[in-house]
Amino acid sequence: MGYAFAAIGAVLFSTKAIIVKLAYDVRLDPETLLALRMAFSLPFYLGIGALALRERQRSGLALPAPGQWIRAAFVGLLGYWFASYLDFLGLTYISAQFERLILFTYPLFVVLLGAAFFAQPVSRRILAAIAVSYSGLALIFSENFSLQGAHVALGAAFVLVSSIAFALYQLLAGNAMRGMGPRLFTCVAMTGAALGAFVQFFVGHPADALLVTGTPLAYSVLIAIGATVIPSFFLNAALHRISAQANSAIGTISPVVTILLSAAILGEPLTAIGITGALLVIGGIGWFTLTNKLR
Repeated sequence: MGYAFAAIGAVLFSTKAIIVKLAYDVRLDPETLLALRMAFSLPFYLGIGALALRERQRSGLALPAPGQWIRAAFVGLLGYWFASYLDFLGLTYISAQFERLILFTYPLFVVLLGAAFFAQPVSRRILAAIAVSYSGLALIFSENFSLQGAHVALGAAFVLVSSIAFALYQLLAGNAMRGMGPRLFTCVAMTGAALGAFVQFFVGHPADALLVTGTPLAYSVLIAIGATVIPSFFLNAALHRISAQANSAIGTISPVVTILLSAAILGEPLTAIGITGALLVIGGIGWFTLTNKLR
């Protein structure tokens, strides 16, 4: 079930970049889109969180300690606000295909950060995977740089930092949800992320900028429900059953889905260099994660 949950979450999350690109076409900026995403998703998390608390009371379980609530909220800020915002910024500069492939390298950072901060071992396989995957990203970057200019480097940098932040979220989430369960943890984490998005929005935007209608409203609801609420529960349910490394392995399907959707819906070209680079990225990450012990 953990593998199935991870696969469903990966497919749904892979639609996010497509929806973001479509939303930018109707003049939604990253701060507004992220605030709308959280505004429409937050009621679901609050409702499900209330049900999770009621179930704990009926089962005679004590409420989580205050430190657990705070830890979950800060982990959510890292994974679903900070990482998401940098990703949204990056998508203003680069294609959905390139964005997804950069984000797809987060399993490498899961291993590297795990070694640096959580005493997890690093094998030679990780070094080989980094070499193969980043050679593919270098190919795609060189093509995009020659066609679109220096702003591609800025967008790629934003998404790369987002990938590192999400890898750290993956490592921290497993411990943070112990004693809370995946449902309650998800609700607290997303509530923390929503508060961060709202504060950021109101610092630089008037309140009535959230009153969108028509197509912008439709995209906001779609990214909130289909690419946030549903996949976030699948992802955390998977993390509750399998390791972060195993969850990363299942995510191998994510860039393939994004590449196909971006070509079909956004009209992004599939060039020979782009396809070669994508195969190198997917091959490097896939070889490492799928041959790693899934536990």
